[in-house]
Amino acid sequence: MGKTVIVSVDPKSPAARAGVRPGETLAAVNGHRVVDVLDYKFYTYDPALELTLERDGRSRTVRVKKAEGEELGLNFETYMMDAPRSCANHCIFCFVDQLPGGLRESLYFKDDDARMSFLMGNYITMTNLSQREIQRIIDLRISPINISVHATEPDLRALLLGHRQGGRCMEIMERFARAGITMNCQIVSCPGINDGPHLLRSMEDLAALWPGVNSVSVVPVGLTRHRQGLYPLEPYTRETAGAVVDMVEAFGETCRERYGTRLFWCSDEFYLQAGRGLPDDAYYEDYTQLENGVGMVRLLLTEFDAALALQEEAPAAPFSIACGVAVAPFMGEIVDKAGAKCHTKGRVYPIVNHFFGETITVSGLITGGDLMDQLAGRDLGERLLIPVNMLRHGQNVFLDDVTLEQVTRRLGVPVTPVDQDGFALCDAIFQT
Repeated sequence: MGKTVIVSVDPKSPAARAGVRPGETLAAVNGHRVVDVLDYKFYTYDPALELTLERDGRSRTVRVKKAEGEELGLNFETYMMDAPRSCANHCIFCFVDQLPGGLRESLYFKDDDARMSFLMGNYITMTNLSQREIQRIIDLRISPINISVHATEPDLRALLLGHRQGGRCMEIMERFARAGITMNCQIVSCPGINDGPHLLRSMEDLAALWPGVNSVSVVPVGLTRHRQGLYPLEPYTRETAGAVVDMVEAFGETCRERYGTRLFWCSDEFYLQAGRGLPDDAYYEDYTQLENGVGMVRLLLTEFDAALALQEEAPAAPFSIACGVAVAPFMGEIVDKAGAKCHTKGRVYPIVNHFFGETITVSGLITGGDLMDQLAGRDLGERLLIPVNMLRHGQNVFLDDVTLEQVTRRLGVPVTPVDQDGFALCDAIFQT
């Protein structure tokens, strides 16, 4: 079946009212050929549409009237209306390459699709972009786009990505900046490879593209215990992590004075590895890089304090929180505050990551097996709260395919996934 063949039409939708039928192929919108979801989303935004539909070698035209931005109501075989584009790189720090065998197949797929960057916020390296695709991004003004930069020096970036086209990064980004495309960037920092003077060079190059480059996160490389045969990398130490934090903060202050924004931020993990306190709320400005772990803990604490101030002084059922080792001290602060105001008994259990290795300390990579092994027989109160990012998006399944129901049965208490914001956590603690 062709990728733009209409599988179904939503009842009472603009397309249904216009008489569009399942089985027809959407060939064009307002004379523009539809290749994939980007074309579809872009060209169907307008209120007056002329759809070119094909079936069995015949073509017809349908006119549609709708509100600007309203969904047309067509469904296709896949969301992308095309095959997903996998990564062509061999990054020396690739997390997928560090996964153990035996996990579900989807976890081993390496995504590097520019369309998903715009639609879902995924980060891309751009090594698989053709000149036509680069021009389409410019022509359709696909913005913002999220880019994994890692280094701006061509040879160094090619080494990091394991791809000879890796050095094209700045050339493409300069074209995007001239076209008014907004870019949010990420640098995965590896000790002794792309930090130090190389990191400073990268920050200087990216700052020169402001306001095209809107924000940049610097995150430490994540290393699991499954690295046999891979490029030799070492984790950051307290001292080396501190050096990165100092460099990024100093350069960010220069950018703030020059552009009115820091532009560069270290992830929370860098501060924790360096043994540093987290910056205050104002430091993170609009929290643009929150999905990369920049300011996530600070925002959680700030939101929880605001929610707790509105909470009535009434005790809640005893509870426990399971989380990654890195965030556990901050969860302890939250539990203490809740207990002080409302006489609520809570415990925090840091979960050591035996599945991926003890150097992995974030909550989102904790498995159901580690949860059960480390919490069985412990005093969990009447319920266990866990961050929702431990589970596969939209599902009750952990990374090791253990289900939420299995964990609940093994531990003997209800297990409640909680959204990653302070208000949701406060509501979960007090069951409001």
